[in-house]
Amino acid sequence: MKHLRLAILAAPILLASAAFAQNQVATLRNNAPLAEEGEATQIPGIVNTDIRQVRNYPDQPPLIPHKTDNYQVDLNSNKCLTCHSRTAVEVSQAPMISVTHFMNREGQTLAAVSPRRYFCTQCHVVQTNARPLVENEFVDVDKVLDYVHSKQGGAD
Repeated sequence: MKHLRLAILAAPILLASAAFAQNQVATLRNNAPLAEEGEATQIPGIVNTDIRQVRNYPDQPPLIPHKTDNYQVDLNSNKCLTCHSRTAVEVSQAPMISVTHFMNREGQTLAAVSPRRYFCTQCHVVQTNARPLVENEFVDVDKVLDYVHSKQGGAD
């Protein structure tokens, strides 16, 4: 009996959620009906400035500030290491990959890049000039700290 009452109470909520979700999906499809294929949006351009982007949160993998078209990253080759390896940074002036990329799962430092960190694009992505698909009110940690300090009168 208790389960029946719970199911009766939950039904309107589930139906309202489904209706709300359908409206959200429609906005991402540029108002094309679900039964029809909408017009494809243009592929956004890649930001190719070679200027480092600000990280939005702690431990965020750095964004790639240049094109990576035709970069080969597989078991035989890693084009990224041409510029970002420990031995190449003096000539390329590119930032060296993090020392954490030379550590294995047990925290031991290796002489070469760890196999689990070898495939760069698992974590690092190129920056594009794409417009956001949904509204985003993200605030980075520095702005949060500034807000907290302003409310506390600057006291730590």
